[in-house]
Amino acid sequence: MSNELLPKRVRFVKLNAQALRALADGDLAGGSAEAGVALDEYFVSDRARWIFGYRADQLTKDPSAARWTTRAAVSEPDGTVIGDAGFHGPPNEAGVVEIGYSVVSAHRRRGYARAMLTALLARAAEEPDVRTVRATIRSDNAASLAALAGFGFARVAEQGNETDGISFVFERPANPSQPLL
Repeated sequence: MSNELLPKRVRFVKLNAQALRALADGDLAGGSAEAGVALDEYFVSDRARWIFGYRADQLTKDPSAARWTTRAAVSEPDGTVIGDAGFHGPPNEAGVVEIGYSVVSAHRRRGYARAMLTALLARAAEEPDVRTVRATIRSDNAASLAALAGFGFARVAEQGNETDGISFVFERPANPSQPLL
């Protein structure tokens, strides 16, 4: 069986506030040094810079959110940084966490999004304060919609705005043996 067909495994590397701020400022070398892994140019793209700036500000306001937010996703066992993933923040008062993930263009369509989802869902299931996992995906993001399929998510809402268009909101229990509330 070729390596391309084997299930992918990922580990997450923390991106602290300093790494996130460096990346938001376009400092790839500084962000990589702070994270301790060689990050890809993707991490200083316009989209990434906006997200990482938002997350750096989030950690400045609430340092306790650090254990929940964005991390670099690293392929195992080769150690290649293949994207980023995490939660949008700690669980809210209803026990809901929202996941987010993105795969570097050069590594897409190889099973890494599913590997990140698997790891994020395992983490959510281990957390006693998490009851529901949410994912919001643009309606035109066929790859992300396909990656989410098979994980037990149910479409619960639709939202939209002039900038992003229509997005679908999906939820599933953090522990699949528990029903959604």
